[in-house]
Amino acid sequence: MTALGRSTVRHVVGLPHRGEVIELSWHGVTHTGYRRAANEDSYLADVPLFAVADGMGGHANGDRASDSVVRRLQAAVDGDFVTSDAIAEALRLATWDIHEIDEEDRGIGTTVTGVALTMHGGRPVLTVFNVGDSRVYSFIGNELRQVTTDHSMVQELVDSGQLAAAEADNHPEANVITRAVGFSTEPEIDFARIPLEPGMRLLLCSDGLTKEVPPERLRLHLAARLSARETANALVDAALAEGGRDNITIIVVDVVRAPDSID
Repeated sequence: MTALGRSTVRHVVGLPHRGEVIELSWHGVTHTGYRRAANEDSYLADVPLFAVADGMGGHANGDRASDSVVRRLQAAVDGDFVTSDAIAEALRLATWDIHEIDEEDRGIGTTVTGVALTMHGGRPVLTVFNVGDSRVYSFIGNELRQVTTDHSMVQELVDSGQLAAAEADNHPEANVITRAVGFSTEPEIDFARIPLEPGMRLLLCSDGLTKEVPPERLRLHLAARLSARETANALVDAALAEGGRDNITIIVVDVVRAPDSID
C-alpha cells in the first residue's frame, strides 16, 4: 500500500489570466479490509492529480504494481495543471516498471482511475481517466453519476443485454477485468472531460467500496455534506460494516469554488 499526497480543507489554484480561482478540499483513505492479509491498493491525492490504483498479482506484487502507477503519476506533475498526454505517458512508463517487477512472468497489473485538473481551450476542466474497474463518481445537485465505465467481463455482459446491472456484482466472473496497467501490454486508457462546478463532489474508489455499498447509499453519504475527511471515513466504515471483503480505498474531492463559466 502506498499513500501519496496529503489531505486538506483548503487548496486554492489561481487563474491569473482570468482573475479567478479554483478552491478544492479533499481526503484520501485506505483500509486493508477484514478478509485480505495485505493491502494492494495505492492512491495519490494532491493537486492537480487524484488517483486510485487496485493492484493484482498477489500480496507484495499487487502492491508494487499499484505503487508504480501512483509514483509515475506523481512524477508527471509539474504545476497546478497536468495534460492528458502526461497521464498517458506516466501509465505507459508504469507498465514497463511493472514488467521489470514480474521477473517470473506471473502476470502482475493494476487498475487505475483518477481525476486531474487540466486546461482545455485555455480554460480549466476536470479530466477523468480509467483503466479497469475502479471508479470515479460525480455528485452534483443531489444526483450521483458514475463517470467511468468498468472494463470488466460483467460490464460487457450488461452492455450487451445478457445480464441485468443489479446482478453484476454477484456474477461468478464479477472480478474478471478486461483492461489493466501491466501484464507487459500497452495500457488502453479511457479519458473524459467534465466541467468544474462549484459545490460538486467527486468520489474515487476501488471496488472494495462499490462491491459492498450500493449506489444509493453512496449518494446518501455524499448528500450528507459532511467534510471530505468525514465522508471518506464514513464510506470506509460502511464497507467494513458490510463485510470488508477486499481492500478499500477512497478519495473524496470537494469543489468549493470554481469559475462561473468554463464552457
